[in-house]
Amino acid sequence: MGDVRHTHGQRSSSMSFAWRWKHENFRLILLSAIISIAMTFMFLVLLYGTTEKSVSLVVNGQETVVKTKKWALQDLLEEKSITIGPYDEVSVPLNAGIKDGDRIEINHAVKLTVKADGKLQTLYTTKETVGEAIDELNIKIRESDKVTPALTAPLTGVSSVTVVRVDTHVSQAERSVPFTIIKKEDPTLEKGKEKLVQSGQEGVVVEQIEKVYEDGQLVSKKIVSKVVEQPAVNKIVAVGTKKTTPNVTTLAATSVTKGGVTFKPKKVLNNVTLTAYTADTESTGKDESHPQYGITASGTKVEEGRTIAVDPDVIPLGWWVYIEGIGFRRAEDTGGAITGNKIDIYFDSSSYAVKFGKKKGYTVYVLGPTKPSAS
Repeated sequence: MGDVRHTHGQRSSSMSFAWRWKHENFRLILLSAIISIAMTFMFLVLLYGTTEKSVSLVVNGQETVVKTKKWALQDLLEEKSITIGPYDEVSVPLNAGIKDGDRIEINHAVKLTVKADGKLQTLYTTKETVGEAIDELNIKIRESDKVTPALTAPLTGVSSVTVVRVDTHVSQAERSVPFTIIKKEDPTLEKGKEKLVQSGQEGVVVEQIEKVYEDGQLVSKKIVSKVVEQPAVNKIVAVGTKKTTPNVTTLAATSVTKGGVTFKPKKVLNNVTLTAYTADTESTGKDESHPQYGITASGTKVEEGRTIAVDPDVIPLGWWVYIEGIGFRRAEDTGGAITGNKIDIYFDSSSYAVKFGKKKGYTVYVLGPTKPSAS
């Protein structure tokens, strides 16, 4: 029995010693394990950090492959002097780690000023086109509006965008159309007389007018359609071409004595109208420098006391006449206003010709190509 207790006592002492040893050295074992793990981690970090990696950087669409030993994106960007602003877009967080073969996209925001609807707005955007940037501001663009630069234009180099609102309005208006005066020759009407055949009436045209406004300001106006609602009616006037038969009294073989001269007239014109003219510009349209100044239609030179202008259909050129109260005169000239029973008497003095005026009711004796003389 004594031996058994002794053996049991020895076993118990050995187990207590092992337990005490483990308990006393646990902290040392734990510390050794932590140090071992830390050294392993540091070795791995050192190994990873010193390994060169290839990373693709896509900056504003331009891709470049760079070599780096950095393990964080922020460090890589600082190494490559790439600045990231508050509005820029980066495909991964700046504090993210990087590894060989990574592809990182960076888009720098551009400052854009947009003018639309009377307002000026500033935008920082990473969009690629003008249209995409405008959408960010919730500006609605209609098909008729003008955007400069165009919506499809890239934002590269663009700093401002203008939106012009274009509105088109069509209105209707009535416009009067003047009538045309048509003159028709009438051989049954005496020359110089006119007669109204048909009264004129204005027409009416309905026009569709298109007006274009840009930001409320009228920029163009055009007629897009015309409809004749009421056609114009022409005014028709008959113009007489029938020659007036002079008021003539024929004195066959009857002698007349005037101013001490007896003669037999070919015919007698009653109720003749007398006017006066001179050789000056006002009467003939020719001044003294004109080569035909003072030359009559028959080729003679005007002479006061002799020359008169007549209607050759009434008094032949070259014939002599006797004008009651005036005396003997020779038909040497013509005039556009001298028709029928009208005679224009030549005077040297313009003032006297004006003072002479128009005289009516004269009797004129048509004598012939030879001037009668006192017997």
